[in-house]
Amino acid sequence: MQNVVLIIHLILALSLIGVVLLQRSEGGGLGIGGGAMGPQAGRPPLTGLAKLTWGFAIAFIGTSLALTVIGAADSSDVSVLDRISATPAPTVETPSIPLPDVQLPPVSDGPLLPPAGN
Repeated sequence: MQNVVLIIHLILALSLIGVVLLQRSEGGGLGIGGGAMGPQAGRPPLTGLAKLTWGFAIAFIGTSLALTVIGAADSSDVSVLDRISATPAPTVETPSIPLPDVQLPPVSDGPLLPPAGN
């Protein structure tokens, strides 16, 4: 069931993108332009494409809510953090690599660099 709703959701998302891109710009986006839109000018009536956009948007929100409800019903009552702490992490033993027998020079308490000559 979840896969069917998810496929419908994706088709609605692509359709919504397509319908929005097909619409003509009315101007006035972010306060730019606007043409003859005065303070007394009303909103123009919705076109068929705008009504289709509203329909796709409502259906998209509906499938989003349906996916949320289905996902919540399928989830378990145990928290993710509880599941992580309940199962111990598998221990993997790393093979020990023999290190070469190297003798380091003795450490002195003096300066590490010789004094600068004048």
